[in-house]
Amino acid sequence: MIKKHTYKGLVWIDLFKPTQKEIRKIMDEYNIHPSVANDLISPTFKQSVHLHENFIYLVMHFPAVKHSHKGESNQEIDFIISDNVLITSRYDTIDPIHKFSKVFDTNIVLNKENIGNNASCLFFLLIAKLYGAIDHELETIEGALDEAEDKIFKGEERQMVKELSNISRNLLNIKQATNIHESILEDLKKDGSKLFDAKFGQSVNKIILEYQKMRKEIEINRESFDELRDTNNSLLSTKQNETMTVLTIMAFVTFPLSLLASIFGMNTIETPIVGHNNDFWIVVGIMFTLATLFFFFFKYKKWL
Repeated sequence: MIKKHTYKGLVWIDLFKPTQKEIRKIMDEYNIHPSVANDLISPTFKQSVHLHENFIYLVMHFPAVKHSHKGESNQEIDFIISDNVLITSRYDTIDPIHKFSKVFDTNIVLNKENIGNNASCLFFLLIAKLYGAIDHELETIEGALDEAEDKIFKGEERQMVKELSNISRNLLNIKQATNIHESILEDLKKDGSKLFDAKFGQSVNKIILEYQKMRKEIEINRESFDELRDTNNSLLSTKQNETMTVLTIMAFVTFPLSLLASIFGMNTIETPIVGHNNDFWIVVGIMFTLATLFFFFFKYKKWL
């Protein structure tokens, strides 16, 4: 599907799951190199930057923790940046682009941003929105960490094992998807400064600063997660040790009592106490006395 947006001489072509026929149309209309057009048909595993005679071809992956409509952790966006045309190609509904396209035609966001008169400015605005979406994902994770902390100290350690695993997976997805972004942006700055002007490099520097801020937030959340996981594991281990201690003490107390009961239950000709008046209560009294002595012994040793 092809969506075409225009603003003051700028053209934004947004391709969503493009077909070969649609790619051929865009290739002919905007003089796109055949190798690039071929890459637009299907997702590309490697993120990269390629400088061509009249445009820059850029492939970037962005994390989608909760907003992937295909259930994938990464979403690819291909960018073709020329003087006055920006082409994006994607293979899933990417919420920041979807929202941006809704307001594009009204010019509300663009008028506020004063994007300039070339497609690279439009590209930087779109990248800023994509990084803003990652920041939102990180805020969601931060909230989940706060909620997990409250539940951990309310005694819900077992339930938090799975919750913390989900948080760790989300953080890992964001980190892995953006690991190479700084290198990609540095290459983009170098190639863009050649094709366009020095202002392009300055704009890339601003995006790099946003990226570094985002990575710092990832590290902060990761440190908080590690502390919470260690705390949860310690509390869970303590509870398990307490349970094992109680069970061990119970076994230690009941074993001699069971042995005593077995001895008096032996089918022998003569058994001490058995057969005398109140023999049952005497045996029970002995067992109760032993249990009481064991209890106070464990208390004395501070095992209880």
